Amino acid sequence: MVRINTLAPEDVNLFVKIEAFNPMGSVKDRMALSTIEAAEASGALKPGQTVIEATSGNTGIGLAMVCAVKGYPLVLTMAESFSIERRKILRFLGAKVVLTPAEMKGSGMLAKAFELAEAHGWFLVRQFENEANADAHTRTTAIEILETFREQPLDYFVTGFGTGGTLKGVSRVLRNKSPQTKIIVCEPDNSQLLGSGIVQTRKADGTPAASHPFFRPHLMQGWSPDFIPKLTADAIDAGFIDKVVPVDGGEALRLTRELARQEGIFCGISGGATFAGAMQVAKSAAAGSHILCMLPDTGERYLSTPLFDEVGEEMSAEELEISRSTPGYRFDVRPAPPPAAEDGPVADAETAAFVDEVISDSGQPVVLFALEWCEFCWSVRKLFTKLGVPYRAVDLDSVAFQEGDRGGKIRAILKERVGSATIPQVFVAGECIGGAMDLFAAYSDGRLAVLLRASGIAMKEAEADFEPLSLLPGWLHKRS
Repeated sequence: MVRINTLAPEDVNLFVKIEAFNPMGSVKDRMALSTIEAAEASGALKPGQTVIEATSGNTGIGLAMVCAVKGYPLVLTMAESFSIERRKILRFLGAKVVLTPAEMKGSGMLAKAFELAEAHGWFLVRQFENEANADAHTRTTAIEILETFREQPLDYFVTGFGTGGTLKGVSRVLRNKSPQTKIIVCEPDNSQLLGSGIVQTRKADGTPAASHPFFRPHLMQGWSPDFIPKLTADAIDAGFIDKVVPVDGGEALRLTRELARQEGIFCGISGGATFAGAMQVAKSAAAGSHILCMLPDTGERYLSTPLFDEVGEEMSAEELEISRSTPGYRFDVRPAPPPAAEDGPVADAETAAFVDEVISDSGQPVVLFALEWCEFCWSVRKLFTKLGVPYRAVDLDSVAFQEGDRGGKIRAILKERVGSATIPQVFVAGECIGGAMDLFAAYSDGRLAVLLRASGIAMKEAEADFEPLSLLPGWLHKRS
């Protein structure tokens, strides 16, 4: 929990609880561990059984961590509207991500998870109804808050709601142990499900029967799905909520950025939205009040969202001016080429024979002379992978070619034969295609396909609008 020093009104004490310090970067790590361990204890989750859940991202990331440690396969359903970073993180952690149409909203990804669980016999986490979700916050989050505010009264606890696990789990403890604390719940101002007063229709198992009639698409990923979850409804029915605060999406973006720039706190849009609600509370709170605001996750999950729309990739005019204020190492001035070395590696007959053998190998007619981690060499590798073309890579800087500068000797031979010292160099059936740009040109004009067919290699068809130059390093696209 961190005190807000700059943004808060001077006469109140505003704190934020930064849940990004959890091991996978969000508040959902708590419920992920709790729900899996509860299912193990009850026998609902069997060893090696596949786990499945619907997620906007953070729950899935927490589950992916827990399942990786415990050895459970994980499948996640996610509406296609959620950020690209989340999909990549999930797949990086070993989870399978099944996308559902954006127009079907949260209900669609939830229904898909139920459908897959029933069809395949997988364990469904059911985060929106699972009591182990709220229990995690009763055991941990609420206790942390009480311990922090042991010597000073907590006047307001401000949170959003996704599943309602944090809301229910924390508020029931505060009602009992800190009854003076007012529970404030935030929701999007254009999608006021709680503020509408309309009760969510449900099936017998607690899942939503339909989308809530007041739901509208909103900016805050992880907040307020298109229904009121059962755990959230439990908190409402128990009388835990003192006030519901609607939050404007633009204000959420603004304060997310201001938290970073003025407080050094990097959080996601839902955190900025909750903070916007806390700032509303702070404006009318009595002098000396203590306010705690939940920040659910980190900003790194929002790079492809409107949060970063105003953050440029290229240097601004001001940054260019700083660069030009000294003469060297200029981005906008090409450096002079280094002087050619007078002495280089000397080729020998054994190395020349190796190069001849590699280039003329009919069993592997596609050869890439490369550097292991060169971006241009990786561009070539990506093209071959995309086209399903098998190839042999001779990585000249790898450990296998370092002894006796064998890689340098091969490079010297290539320079003599093709007239260029650049790497990569691509050969097909003994014919030198050239470097990355030469290969892409050969693909585009059809020469590569002809050479591959002559060598008995079938090339997969790429998408009609595929542009091989898109495989080049990103920074090169910006400069060209």
